[in-house]
Amino acid sequence: WENELQLADHVELAEFFRKTYGPTGAFNGKPFEGSRSWAGARPELRAIGYDSRGVAAHMGLLRRFIKVGAVDVLVAELGLYGVRPDLEGLGIGHSVRILHPVLQELGVPFGFGAVRPVLQKHVERVARHGLATVLSGVRVRSTLPDVRLDKPPTRTEDVLIVILPIGRSMSEWPTGTMIDRNGPEL
Repeated sequence: WENELQLADHVELAEFFRKTYGPTGAFNGKPFEGSRSWAGARPELRAIGYDSRGVAAHMGLLRRFIKVGAVDVLVAELGLYGVRPDLEGLGIGHSVRILHPVLQELGVPFGFGAVRPVLQKHVERVARHGLATVLSGVRVRSTLPDVRLDKPPTRTEDVLIVILPIGRSMSEWPTGTMIDRNGPEL
């Protein structure tokens, strides 16, 4: 649970995210300055993998309603995914398998994630193992985590959508080309 983390945990996670996300773009590590261990919406739950060197992997989770087309859908949004660079390639599928029982306990019908198209090969591995379905051609609108006078309050992105059927089958996922998060991304 998020409220079980101590200050030292946030400091260690913030450093992990700066090292993991920073090399992917100058701005990507910026949200994790200081001891902030989240970028947009703060997660409700976190799966944190440790080894002898500290944080090895992380995935955050937040239950929320999203709107797919005109239909409200309860999901567990998965985000803040990261693997320490020396461990990359060991499998996002393993992380998803570990979280699956937790998602079942939460009673959500679907897990939901939005990833940049550059991660297509990674998320398609999860789909090949039957854990998820990857959708393209769907746009996601989110609020920005910080309101600024020089930017609009929302952002719309072309991303890949990853859906994990948890309490319902994939055939029950509504169709639509726009998903409205009604909040910031995780």
